[in-house]
Amino acid sequence: IHLRANHFSHTESEGITFQIHTTCEHHAKKIQLNIAFQLLPDYPTCLPDISIGSDQLTRKQCCDLKQSLLRYAETLVAQPMVYELMMWLQQNCEGAIEPFTGDKASGSDSLQQRCSTDDAAWMALVHLDHMRAKAKYIRSIEKWTSDLGLAGRLMFMGKLILILLQGQRKAIKDYLVLQKTSKVDVDSSGKRCKEKMISVLCEERLQAGQIRLTSFAVKEFTSGAEMHQEFEALGLSDLYDKFVRF
Repeated sequence: IHLRANHFSHTESEGITFQIHTTCEHHAKKIQLNIAFQLLPDYPTCLPDISIGSDQLTRKQCCDLKQSLLRYAETLVAQPMVYELMMWLQQNCEGAIEPFTGDKASGSDSLQQRCSTDDAAWMALVHLDHMRAKAKYIRSIEKWTSDLGLAGRLMFMGKLILILLQGQRKAIKDYLVLQKTSKVDVDSSGKRCKEKMISVLCEERLQAGQIRLTSFAVKEFTSGAEMHQEFEALGLSDLYDKFVRF
């Protein structure tokens, strides 16, 4: 068995987050898996948040595998379980994933590749110029990300406001439409207004080695170094250096 863990982070509010890279056998093929764990502060009395990704499986297959893993995790509540979950995954991967079938056998591989590409996780980094009605604005962002199934961070550092989004590409694009067309803030006279000063700094596919988040959180930083630590923990140092560094 080969396991490799990286990108460890720990906060009092969100607990411990890390990613494990491993392989398992699926129909005589070696499948590369990226499993992200978030151990909440109440762990192990509550289940961990788990996200599974693989370039060799469809989104549905990854979802099936995750649900099977969570069902097993329910039998381990109140005891440390990450190692046990990984052992179970190694031994049961074959039976936990339904084989992919297309309409025609000759086209199944290309269809699987297309599904995997369409459903791959994407990421966007957005810059906001200001928030006048901050509390209301934050509630709107939290609702939109929840409704669209997006994870990420809303980050404040002095006057700097950044939104990191992760999820399906269509959901990110739908979010940006909401951000630009909804009366989410107020102008200098207190009247409701649309967001006119938004910049999409980047929009790209989530790469190997970058943490796939499982929740959306609001974070306040007191320095650029502190914000950089957050990006670094998520495997996004290059993104910080390119778009954020002061």
